[in-house]
Amino acid sequence: MLDHFNSNQGGFPDHPHRGQETISYLLHGIIDHEDFLGNDGTLEAGDLQFMTAGRGIMHSEMPRYDKGSVIGMQLWVDLPTKLKKCEPR
Repeated sequence: MLDHFNSNQGGFPDHPHRGQETISYLLHGIIDHEDFLGNDGTLEAGDLQFMTAGRGIMHSEMPRYDKGSVIGMQLWVDLPTKLKKCEPR
């Protein structure tokens, strides 16, 4: 699935993913990312992030709206059966 997002309010607090890889590309704005494994960081325009959910991961993506809308794309790729139970990263 390819999702194009354009948001000027709200965010994506703690939510789960499982059995997939997400590839996020930020076109405009800033998003703070955090997961339950202790990984965190900030995505800015032009940044690309890969997240392998494997057997399951909780994470959050919280946009900063001090520079206006947050615009980007996220590609969700279903992992092959042999990788669906891998360690999240």
